[in-house]
Amino acid sequence: MPQDNSVHKIKEQKISCPHCGHHIFIALDSSAGDQDYYDECPACCNDIHLNLHIDEYHQKIQLAVDSDDEQIF
Repeated sequence: MPQDNSVHKIKEQKISCPHCGHHIFIALDSSAGDQDYYDECPACCNDIHLNLHIDEYHQKIQLAVDSDDEQIF
């Protein structure tokens, strides 16, 4: 019998673009494990850095969203 593991499903998440604030719905597919990727904002066309971490112990998906334009001086 297949185990129902709620972490390994495709979920939709509403995020805000860190550049312009536009709300975007993105699909989170946790079946591939931890992911680090970029997606483009449909409003301002800037890249959004998305870092997806699967917390198996707590059965949660952790998503970090940033503009990836941090500058260190």
